[in-house]
Amino acid sequence: MAEAYIIDACRTPRGIGKQGKGALAHLHPGHLGRTVLEALVDRNGFDTSDVDDVVWGTSSQVCEQSGDLGRMSALDAGYDVTASGVTLDRFCGSGITATNFAANAIMAGMEDLVVAGGTEMMSLPKKGMLPMGAGNTHLEEVHPQSHQGVCADAIATLEGISRTALDAHAAESQRRAAIAIEEGRFDKSLVPVYNLDGSLALDAEQFPRPGTTAESLAALAPSFPAVADYRHSPDAKTFRELINQKYTDLDIGHVHHAGNSSGVVDGSAAILLASEDYTKAHGFEPRARVVATANMGDDPTLMLNAPVPAAHKVLARAGLTLDDIDLIEINEAFAVVSEKFMRELDVDRDKVNVNGGAMALGHPIGATGAILIGTVLDELERRDGQFGMVTMCAGGGMAPAIIIERL
Repeated sequence: MAEAYIIDACRTPRGIGKQGKGALAHLHPGHLGRTVLEALVDRNGFDTSDVDDVVWGTSSQVCEQSGDLGRMSALDAGYDVTASGVTLDRFCGSGITATNFAANAIMAGMEDLVVAGGTEMMSLPKKGMLPMGAGNTHLEEVHPQSHQGVCADAIATLEGISRTALDAHAAESQRRAAIAIEEGRFDKSLVPVYNLDGSLALDAEQFPRPGTTAESLAALAPSFPAVADYRHSPDAKTFRELINQKYTDLDIGHVHHAGNSSGVVDGSAAILLASEDYTKAHGFEPRARVVATANMGDDPTLMLNAPVPAAHKVLARAGLTLDDIDLIEINEAFAVVSEKFMRELDVDRDKVNVNGGAMALGHPIGATGAILIGTVLDELERRDGQFGMVTMCAGGGMAPAIIIERL
C-alpha cells in the first residue's frame, strides 16, 4: 500500500457561533474555507492545478453551507479550475472522514495531491430541532434517535458518571486550553481571518473562558431537561420518549450544561496530503504519514458511544496498542463522551486532549476533525512524540478514527 503523507495543516481561530457576538459570524462560510485553502498554498507553494481533489466536511449543508462548499471554497481561494471538490457529511465526524477519504485515495494509488478539511458556521440561523430520521416512522421504530444532549445525559446515567466528575473534566479542559494559548502551542497552525476589505476579523480563539472552575460550573443549570420533553409535532415522540422506547426503565438524570458541553463556534481547517512520489518530486518535507484509518458504528439510540470501538479498530489496523500512542484527541462533544472514553480504555489522562478540547475551545462540527488532526500533529512535534490518534463521536451512532505517525 502506498504512503499518504501529511505535508501541512492549518486552521482558523474559532469564533463564538452567535450572530452579533461572533467575530466570524458576519462572513460567508466559503470565506472561512477560502482562508485556510489560501494559507496552504502560501505556506507550501504548490501548484493548485496538481490538486486531484478537495475533500471537505460540512454537516449542516443548507442555505449558505449548501452547494458543495469544498468546491466553492477552492474556487474562491483561486485554485485552478481543474482542482475538483466534494463535500461530505458524517455529522461531527466529517472532518476526520474527509481526511481519511483523502488519505485512502492516495494510499490506493489513485491520487497524488489532495486537500482535506472542513467548515462549519454554527452562527447561521437554525432550522428547528428534529430527531435524526424524523418522519421516517419505520426507522424510528427500529432505531429511535434522540437529541445528542439528551443522549449524553442518558449515557452518564447508565454509566453512573456524576456531574461532579464531568464538571471537573470540563474545568481541566479550560485549564489546559489556557496554558496552550498562553504558550503559543496553537500558533503553528493558526491563520488569521481577514474581512474582504483587508481588516482583521479574528486572529485568536474567541470562545475559551480561562477563569472557569469546577465550582463556577456547578452553579450552571442543566441544559437538556426541557429539550428532553420537546415534541416537534403534536403526534411526535419527545426526545426522552425516543430513548425510553429502547431503554424502557431509564430515568435520565440531567448533568450536562453549557460549561461541560462543546462550545458553539464558527471555524474552518485544511490539511494538505500527498503521495510519496509527489512529495519527492516537489521537494516537500512531510510532517507525518497516515498509519491507519477506520470507521465504526454503534447504537444509534445512545448515539455517542462509538469512539471506544473505533479506537480498538484503528489500533488493530495499525498493529499498535494504546501504549504505543503518545497523544490522543477525543472530541469533547459532551463531557461524558471523553470521560467514558478515558475510563473504558483505562488510558493515561496526561496524553488525552493535552491542550484542552471542545468544551473549552468549541466544536465547529464539520471542521473539528481536521482541527484535531492538526492539533495532535503540532503537539507531537513539540513533544518529540511519534504516534497520535484522533477519534470522535458522530450522529447516527458512528465514529471515524485515524492514527498518524510524526516524521
